[in-house]
Amino acid sequence: QVQLVESGGGLVQAGGSLRLSCAASGRTFSSSGIGWFRQAPGKEREFVATISAGSLNRVYADTVKGRFTISRDNAKNTVYLQMNSLKPEDTAVYYCAVRLRLGVRATDFHSWGQGTQVTVSS
Repeated sequence: QVQLVESGGGLVQAGGSLRLSCAASGRTFSSSGIGWFRQAPGKEREFVATISAGSLNRVYADTVKGRFTISRDNAKNTVYLQMNSLKPEDTAVYYCAVRLRLGVRATDFHSWGQGTQVTVSS
């Protein structure tokens, strides 16, 4: 079983950058796809990005394409989300999770971390 812990959130001005980290424990991390999701107050959890076990496949939501980059370092058991050109609408709690099956719905992932807050001020 993989356990995930997110970090790197914070308060940033619009146009700024943050890098989120998703640190994993467990022997199956390097063979697992990982996804990032976010949830704003009063809204459903939404897909942000996902990366395959070997980093060959990366998929982004249209809302973050060209601004966010997902990457991973299997030697460090960590997945990253580099977020550039941040907008106030990016404000949310960001979660990482392990891929269970193909798809970009929250139900296609499991073993969720506790989340990290990202706040973008205008």
